[in-house]
Amino acid sequence: MGVLQLSDPNTTDENATIGFLQDFVEKAGGCAVIDGGFATQLELHGASIKDPLWSALCLINNPHLISKVHLEYLEAGADIIVTSSYQATLPGFISRGLSQQQGEKLLEKSVKLATDARDLFWESLKNIANHTYNRALVAASVGSYGAYLADGSEYNGFYGDDVDLNKLKDFHRRRLQVLVESGPDLLAFETIPNKLETQAIVELLEEEDVRIPSWICFSTIDGVNAPSGESFADCIQVVNTSRRVAAVGINCAPPQFVHSLVQNFKKLTAKVIVVYPNSGETWDGVAKRWLPSKCFSDDKFNVLATRWRDAGAGLIGGCCRTTPSTIRDLSKVLKKSSVASNGTKDMV
Repeated sequence: MGVLQLSDPNTTDENATIGFLQDFVEKAGGCAVIDGGFATQLELHGASIKDPLWSALCLINNPHLISKVHLEYLEAGADIIVTSSYQATLPGFISRGLSQQQGEKLLEKSVKLATDARDLFWESLKNIANHTYNRALVAASVGSYGAYLADGSEYNGFYGDDVDLNKLKDFHRRRLQVLVESGPDLLAFETIPNKLETQAIVELLEEEDVRIPSWICFSTIDGVNAPSGESFADCIQVVNTSRRVAAVGINCAPPQFVHSLVQNFKKLTAKVIVVYPNSGETWDGVAKRWLPSKCFSDDKFNVLATRWRDAGAGLIGGCCRTTPSTIRDLSKVLKKSSVASNGTKDMV
């Protein structure tokens, strides 16, 4: 119901950098809402994204649709919107015939589209009394190396023997620099499948002296381990060494896995727990199609989300195949339950 008064995310104090996200969650009533599936909405609006660039293709062909989707999630009550840069990589753009400079401009554009949508939406509320929104944060999405490969390896963690720590840092470095310089509030490292890439991210944040709060989200196919088969205990141990990573969690995994994972992660780290699962359908990264499986309705998703919050999740949203409808219902139920438990309206 106003601008949250938070610590500066660009402070030189690393503890305050982490505190920025913790403050946001606390002042949101104990749980903040992330937006939902992006590609799902782009396709609904007529975008064709059957391409290795996936939703990043719209940065070239349909940027107005990206803005439209951001606004839909803001209207639905998202407290954090994630940029369209998940599959936007410099090697990916260059492979399409673009120059390095053009690719960097598109990365900048992904952040600008999100921040402009946020600011436009916030401006539209200035004459509306007693609205329940706060000014949202923008998280710049950084997809895994496997997302760039577009071969499904973000869901198995097998990058090949020629991929080592330095290669992963080199892959992420310039994209990270450009995104940070573009001015997002947060960095969202998504669908990380193994310990090696986790280590690369943690070291890179240190080497580049990144002062923007980050989260690292893993994927999982069994609900117990990272896709590589490595334990989450081993992966999170790496995350815990970094004062630049403010949150850790799970994205693009079936909802039925999330509750036990939140409980497990709470035992493994003191960082904010972030979860944004998919709708329950299964993506075949090789065949590039959704496999038939049980899809969770918004009602069931919302019931589960309150359990995730009660188990300790501080940031909750949706990933693939979730929609603004999902986020609208999610926002309502989490805000309502926050008021009931806190007796206040000090929330987003």
